[in-house]
Amino acid sequence: MSEVKAVQDEAVPPSDHVKTESVTEGKAAPPAATPARAAAKPAATKSDARKEEPKKEPAKEPAKAKEEKTAKAKPAAQKAEQQKMAPAVAQNKDVESVKSTRKMPLKTKNYEKALAKLQVELVKLQEWIKFKKLKVVVLFEGRDAAGKGGTIKRITECLSPRVTRVAALPAPTDRETTQWYFQRYVQHLPAGGEMVLFDRSWYNRAGVERVMGFCSDEEYREFLRSCPEFERMLVRSGIILIKYWFSVSNEEQERRFQKRIFHPEKHWKLSPMDLQSRARWVEYSRAKDNMFAHTDIKQAPWYVVDGDDKKRARLNVITHLLNMIDYEDLTPEPIVLPPRQEEIGYVRPPMSDQTFIPEVY
Repeated sequence: MSEVKAVQDEAVPPSDHVKTESVTEGKAAPPAATPARAAAKPAATKSDARKEEPKKEPAKEPAKAKEEKTAKAKPAAQKAEQQKMAPAVAQNKDVESVKSTRKMPLKTKNYEKALAKLQVELVKLQEWIKFKKLKVVVLFEGRDAAGKGGTIKRITECLSPRVTRVAALPAPTDRETTQWYFQRYVQHLPAGGEMVLFDRSWYNRAGVERVMGFCSDEEYREFLRSCPEFERMLVRSGIILIKYWFSVSNEEQERRFQKRIFHPEKHWKLSPMDLQSRARWVEYSRAKDNMFAHTDIKQAPWYVVDGDDKKRARLNVITHLLNMIDYEDLTPEPIVLPPRQEEIGYVRPPMSDQTFIPEVY
C-alpha cells in the first residue's frame, strides 16, 4: 500500500493542493477584512449611521456572492481533481492487485535444493513405471518461449533415456502429409514401462497450422471432432495421458525473445514460426481458446502452467506430474560391488598404439 500511496502522491503533487487552498482562501479573505476595518473606525452618530447603511448594504451583497461563488468553486475544483486522479487511482489499484498475486523471485539456492529433491522422486517414479509396465504420455504445449523445453530437460536430466523418451517431431514430410493426421504421432507412443514427453504434439494442427494456414478449414474442423475421441481411445487402452499448457505474458515473451536475439547459444531457439507467433499474438490466443473449448475433456483435461517465472513453473510441473501417478518407492537395497578379477596373464597393448584426443585443457 505504501507504493500505491507514493504513486498517488506523484500523480497529484502536494504543491497542487497547496496552490488550490491558497487561491480559495484568497477569494474568501476580502469579506473577513470588512468587519475588521469597520471595527477600527471611530464611533459614529445615528445620522451618520443612517447615511452609511445604504452604502454598506451594496457592499455586503457582493461579499455574499463571492462567498457563494467560492463555495461553489470548491466542489467544482474537488471534482476536477478527483477526475484527474481517477485514472491514476484505478491504475494504482491494478498495480496493487498484480503485486499482491505475484510472488517474489525464487532464490537460486532454494530452487536447486527443491529441484534436487523432486528429481529423486522422478527416479522413483521411473522405477515404478518400469515395474508396473505403465504407459505414460505427457504433452507440453503452449506459447513460444514459455518454458516447455527447459521443463522437459529438468525432468529427463536424471532419468534413463531407455525409459523416458522425448518426442520433438519436425515439420511433416510430403509422405506424412498424405497420412492420417495422427499416424505420425502414434508410432512414438510408449510401450509398457515407458514414458514419452511430447515437446509439442498433435495439437500443432489447432495452433500453428490453423493460424499460419498450413491446413484447410475442413481439416481443422475434423481435428476438433476427432481429437477428443482419439484421446479417449488412448486412455481406454491404458495410457496415462497428461496435458500441460504453458502460458506466458506478452511482456515476458518479448523479454525472452530479445534475450535469444543477443545470445549466440540461443539463436537456434528463435525460428521463423516463433516470429510469426509474436506478430500474430491475438490469432494464437483465439486458436488456443477454441482448442480448449473442444479438447478440454474429462478423460484428459488441460492443466495450465504460469510460465512467467521459469523456476517456479518447473518445480510446479514436476510436483504435479508426481502427484498424477500413484507410485511407490522401489529403491533397491545398497549395492555391494563384487571384487575385481585378478589380472593373470593379461598384458595391456602399448599406449603408443592407441589414438588419444588432443589435451587442450
